[in-house]
Amino acid sequence: SSGKDSPFNEFDDDWLQNEYTLPCLKPRIMFRDVTNRTNRRTVVAALAPPQVFVNHKAPYLLQPIGDESDEAFILGVLSSIPLDWYSRRLIETSLTFFIFNDLPIPRPKKEDFIYRKVVSLSGRLASPDDRFADWAKAVGTQYGPLAEDEKEDMIHELDAAVAHLYELSESQLRHIFETFHVGWDYEDRLVSTLDH
Repeated sequence: SSGKDSPFNEFDDDWLQNEYTLPCLKPRIMFRDVTNRTNRRTVVAALAPPQVFVNHKAPYLLQPIGDESDEAFILGVLSSIPLDWYSRRLIETSLTFFIFNDLPIPRPKKEDFIYRKVVSLSGRLASPDDRFADWAKAVGTQYGPLAEDEKEDMIHELDAAVAHLYELSESQLRHIFETFHVGWDYEDRLVSTLDH
């Protein structure tokens, strides 16, 4: 933690010396290192449950400031079509921190309606079972399985909310869907996203 390039250098000594603050003991955002721009998705992010250990091909985020709501917000943006479309312009075979750290993440105020909407949707989508109960409670949402149609609608609404954060017009959002992936069947998803 003493090196200026260490990911732990922003944490205080109490946190560093406390074994209960080990990142693997709580839910945290991970993303897939091995990817490319022709996959179904390029930025593949998820909230890992507690007690999950990973290798270097599944990097995870540390959170020296903020809370679970901020974590849900970041996860929601990372999981959106607008951010994924942008990432496809930069990524060839790997999502490294060199690229990841420069992804444009909107910074609305916590009181912002769209911020709260992204947190609510992302938090609920990221909490499929009781392993996420404490995290979901901290975010202010429920946990448990979702019906497939309800889950799909929430994903579309999340895309719409993130599009608002990026201040995308309808024509810009349509362009993102049309150029996102060659040959993908996007019409129903686009219509639902535009409805939201």
